[in-house]
Amino acid sequence: MTGAAVPGMRRVSVVGTTGSGKSTFAATLAARLGVPHIELDAIYHQPGWTPLPDDELRRRISEVVAGDAWVVDGNYSTVRDLVWAAADTVVVLAYPRGVVMRRVVARTFGRMRRRQELWNGNRERWTNLLSLNPEQNIILWSWHTYDKNHKRYLEALSDSEWAHLKFHRFVHPEEAVEFLSNV
Repeated sequence: MTGAAVPGMRRVSVVGTTGSGKSTFAATLAARLGVPHIELDAIYHQPGWTPLPDDELRRRISEVVAGDAWVVDGNYSTVRDLVWAAADTVVVLAYPRGVVMRRVVARTFGRMRRRQELWNGNRERWTNLLSLNPEQNIILWSWHTYDKNHKRYLEALSDSEWAHLKFHRFVHPEEAVEFLSNV
């Protein structure tokens, strides 16, 4: 499940719970492979945080995964079947909850302090941190979806539907760094 990169690795899905570092890992991997990096959040979150309708999201992702080579990051179950059917490799960032929560808190506060634009003009808002609704508070979202995501991706490792995929599951950030150094 871990170890050196797969020779010929050209279509990679990077998954993991919110705050695990999917986008950072995927961008680095895509640069090293010399292939496009596609961040599902950037497609899904339209201006004003308006979600892209599922049928349009599936249409756009179908076009993306028709390409010869790419690294896609994101956990959207609406399009997972499309991405994984076309992928040759899945990287699962399955870090301990403490690591993920430290990352998501630091990332969120840093983005807010810098007023960093994420996608399509959207920025994280201070008022969202006051919300107890995980749909609005990214830190609570990460906490509430952590177990579900870990279970989902652990089950996928042995699911015959995905037997064509090479899985790499990293439980410590150092494993991911080592993997990237071998690409």
